[in-house]
Amino acid sequence: MIKIHNFLRNLIRRVPKNEQVFFNSSTIYFGHQKITYKGIKSIRCPFDYVIYQMILSEVRPDLIIEIGTNQGGSAIYLSDLMDNLKIEGGEIHSIDINNEAFENVKDYNRIHLFTAGWENYDLELTKKFERILVIEDASHTYECSKGAIEKFASVVTKGSYLIVEDGIVEDLGMSKEFNGGPLKALREFLPNHPEFMVDRKWCDLFGKNGTFNVNGYLRKIN
Repeated sequence: MIKIHNFLRNLIRRVPKNEQVFFNSSTIYFGHQKITYKGIKSIRCPFDYVIYQMILSEVRPDLIIEIGTNQGGSAIYLSDLMDNLKIEGGEIHSIDINNEAFENVKDYNRIHLFTAGWENYDLELTKKFERILVIEDASHTYECSKGAIEKFASVVTKGSYLIVEDGIVEDLGMSKEFNGGPLKALREFLPNHPEFMVDRKWCDLFGKNGTFNVNGYLRKIN
């Protein structure tokens, strides 16, 4: 075993410095702040962009509720995925506390903006849809995450997902800033909601919790 470690160490030393590969959750975090979609800021881990399109292909939701619009890049990405998958009549209800994204999304018929915050979203609007997926991507504070997932859990349909974004803030040392953040909310939510399970197929696709949504891909099983 020692010989193998020495071999690998010597092999790494022989790689020119400008060709060495190094990245971790911190470098990805700073890079993801610069991500755009169609030129519009769309802050999301690139691993999760890949996972999202796989989930949409599998679930084929006719309603996506996105809590946290920002500039609308993510909503447009989801809309384009729905177009590519030919999901007829599919809608995205994107919720925020301002209309900053209006100019960016106004030409996308699938996207409906709600700018009075998730607390004021009327769940009656979900009644006509058959397959509903919810994404919680608001302020990432414990209080906001817990409140939002408690409110919207009931409208997620069996076999679909409640996706809780950015539990990675704890790994990045930002837990205090977000009062425990989404992971604290999940630790309290899951024991009381046996209808949901953490889907390791997605959480661990790129390695153990190789996602910014740590333990955050919740599949509704009943």
